[in-house]
Amino acid sequence: MESVTIKLRDEFIKLGQALKAAGLVETGAEAKAVILDGEASVNGEVCLQRGKKLYGGDEVLFGNTQIRIEK
Repeated sequence: MESVTIKLRDEFIKLGQALKAAGLVETGAEAKAVILDGEASVNGEVCLQRGKKLYGGDEVLFGNTQIRIEK
């Protein structure tokens, strides 16, 4: 499994933005599609909200990639 760490510049990052920042999707529309298809999970639970706010300590699983959010 690949692991990517995203360092927060603000208080939070939205799920769709995190997928783009990690290089897993190319556009916001692509991020929306994969999230609505239930392909991303946040802290072990499938998340269907692309606007889901992620904070330091949150973990996203998408395909074979784990994204860690750090403050």
